[in-house]
Amino acid sequence: MKSYKIAVIPGDGTGPEVIREGLKVLEAAAQKSGFKYETVSFDFGGARYLRTKEVLPPSAISDLKKFDAIFLGAIGHPDVKPGILEKGILLKLRFDLDQYINLRPVKLYDERFCPLKNKTPEQIDFVVVRENSEGLYKGIGEFKDKDSLREVATQVSYNTRQGVERCVRYAFEYTKKNRKRKQLTLCGKTNVLTFAFDLWERTFYAVAKEYPEVKTEYAHVDATTMWFVKNPEWFDVIVTDNMFGDIITDLGAMIQGGMGIAAGGNINPKGVSMFEPIGGSAPKYTGKNVINPLAAICAGAMLLDQLREHQAATWIEESVKKVVLTKIKDLAAGQMGYSTTEVGDLVVKFL
Repeated sequence: MKSYKIAVIPGDGTGPEVIREGLKVLEAAAQKSGFKYETVSFDFGGARYLRTKEVLPPSAISDLKKFDAIFLGAIGHPDVKPGILEKGILLKLRFDLDQYINLRPVKLYDERFCPLKNKTPEQIDFVVVRENSEGLYKGIGEFKDKDSLREVATQVSYNTRQGVERCVRYAFEYTKKNRKRKQLTLCGKTNVLTFAFDLWERTFYAVAKEYPEVKTEYAHVDATTMWFVKNPEWFDVIVTDNMFGDIITDLGAMIQGGMGIAAGGNINPKGVSMFEPIGGSAPKYTGKNVINPLAAICAGAMLLDQLREHQAATWIEESVKKVVLTKIKDLAAGQMGYSTTEVGDLVVKFL
């Protein structure tokens, strides 16, 4: 019987509530599928920082490398200045664990929850592959003459051929193995960002020669956002840089029904990967048992898929789909018609 070690970071706000339901579903899927796992919980987040003034302990990275996967709830605390936890925990984990892929499925289960007119689940079913360790998020930049009229602030988009190529190659492999249409779109801004996206474009088409079965396209990021709204059915898999990926995936979450259903993975294909709902800590709903846990449950399914427990992952996704189609009144917090706990119970029931 296969056995896995999963690190759990419940985090801040409603993170512990949605993680609780995600673990409930994981346990049910494990029993049904016949694998075992053990979890170890880490208290990384705002409460710990306020108590200790330490964002992460020195041993955090080495400790997490011992696990098969990480299940994250949310990071973000109203009493901590913005940027401290995000850079000190989220970005540090992604960079130090070399989770260079951010994988974001955008899939509509029920057209009732789509804000776009006359769009069906068949028309909103694509995946964004976002480079997750370089670009503007590298943190390279400086101020000159700060707080004066001469002030200049620079932020550098740092892109390496190695970093771009491994992301692009992952996208081609993913498209080839997982998508029926086998269509991959490079999203960029070659007409303005003439250095960074010249590198991306050259790399994209060089790697494309190794994948003749994959159809390739290019789209400017501004056009991509327009087409997300007007013609989302045009997309199958999109690959893009860190900044543009951050922006278009939030738009993708909205057209699939909102943050309550959107899950993502921070992936190191040869190391430990981290999976999370993308909606944040939602502190105003903390402790009220009204937050939608389906995004966290879907993140759990992605975690299992990464561990090659594909059948269990499919069972969870199908159960979530049934809950959305037959039970949920709305995907927003407090409007589901069920509590957080009850939604988790429904997913377990439909497994």
